[in-house]
Amino acid sequence: MGGGVDCDVLVIGGGIVGLSTAHALSRLAPGTRVVVLEKESGPARHQTGRNSGVIHSGIYYRPGSLKARFAVSGAAEMVKFCAEHGIPHEVTGKLIVATEREELPRLHALVQRGRENGIPVRELGPAQITEYEPEVQGLAAIHVGSTGIVDYGRVSAQLAESSGAEIVYGGAVDLISRRASAVAVRTTSGLVVRARVLVNCAGLQCDRIARLAGDDPGMRIIPFRGEYYDLARPDLVRGLVYPVPDPAFPFLGVHLTRGIGGGVHVGPNAVPALAREGYAWSTVRPADIADELAWPGSWRMAARHWRYGTGEIHRSLSKQAFTRAVRRLLPAVTASDLRPAEAGVRAQAVLRDGTLVDDFLIRDAPRTVHVLNAPSPAATASLPIGREIATRALRTLGSS
Repeated sequence: MGGGVDCDVLVIGGGIVGLSTAHALSRLAPGTRVVVLEKESGPARHQTGRNSGVIHSGIYYRPGSLKARFAVSGAAEMVKFCAEHGIPHEVTGKLIVATEREELPRLHALVQRGRENGIPVRELGPAQITEYEPEVQGLAAIHVGSTGIVDYGRVSAQLAESSGAEIVYGGAVDLISRRASAVAVRTTSGLVVRARVLVNCAGLQCDRIARLAGDDPGMRIIPFRGEYYDLARPDLVRGLVYPVPDPAFPFLGVHLTRGIGGGVHVGPNAVPALAREGYAWSTVRPADIADELAWPGSWRMAARHWRYGTGEIHRSLSKQAFTRAVRRLLPAVTASDLRPAEAGVRAQAVLRDGTLVDDFLIRDAPRTVHVLNAPSPAATASLPIGREIATRALRTLGSS
C-alpha cells in the first residue's frame, strides 16, 4: 500500500467487534471496500485475546437490553460459526452457585431473568450440585445449559480472513479529519486512509478516537484489570462454576472456567488499571491516569463504590484473600493450587455522573459510528453486534 488509500468503510480496531463488523459488511453489501486499521502487529491483542473464552448464555442481562438480545442470539451464532470453520469449541453448560443465604433471592431472580430471555435454566439443591461438580459446595445453584467455551483469538483470525477486508497492522491513529464528503485518517506509520464512513471499534481507546473525530462521547473509558490464576489441579473442576453476581456491578466475580485447552482459569478480580493497557501493577502511564482524574465521573464512581473496590484491590495484593474467595465455591483449593496467569483489561465506559455503563453503547455521528462500550459479553455477541454496526454504517453510506 502506498501513502494513501480510498475505501467505503474504514474500521478502527482489529479486535473481535471491529473484525466482525468488517465480516458483516462483506455479507450485507458484497463489494463494499473495507479497510481495518489495527495499531498492534496482529488481531485480538487486547480485550478479545485476554478473556476467559466463555460463550455467555445471556442470563445476566436485562430483558430487552442490547446485551440480552445480542448475547442470546450471538451464543447460538458463535457455536454455528465455529462449527462451520472448524474452530475448537464446546457447549459445556455452567453452574451459578449461591454459597450464602442472602444470595438466594438474587439466584432466584436470575432464574426469572433467564426464563424471560428464553434461556433453559435448571434449579439445583446441594446434592444436585455435586452431581455436576463433586468438589463444589453451595446452598443452591442453577445450571445454564447453553454456556460454552472457545478461543476468541482463533475466531477473530477467521473473521479477518473471511471478511475480505484489507487489514493494516502496526500504526495507531493520530489524526482524523472529517469533511462533508469524506473522512481522512492518518496513522503513526504515515499512512493516510480516506473513507466515506468511519467506524470506531477501538475498545480501550474508543473515547479518544471519538474526540479525535471531533465528537464528545459523553463518557470516558476507565480501565479495570482482571487478574487470573491457573488451577494447578484442573481435575477439581469439570466445567464452569460462577458465584451469584452483585447486580450493582458489571463484573461477575471470581469464577472457575475450564478452557478449550483443558486447563482451568480462576478469576478475575477487577482492579483499576494504572494504564489503558496496564496488564500489571508495574505498568503506569501518567497520561492515562491524568485522563481518568480529569473526568468527574471517575471521582463519583469511586465515592459510590469504594468498598467494593477496596475488596478487589485486597484480593489483588493478597493471594490468601483471593484463595478465600475461590474456596467459597471450591473448598479443596489451596494457595499453592493457584498459579499466576495472563491478565486482561476491561474497557469500562463511565458517564459524567459516575454511572458504570451497563449496556453496549453505540452512537451515530456525521459519517461515523462510535462503539463506546463493548465489554463482556461482546465477544459472545460479536456476530450480531457486527451486523448492527455494519447496518448503521451502510445506512450512512447510502445517504451520502
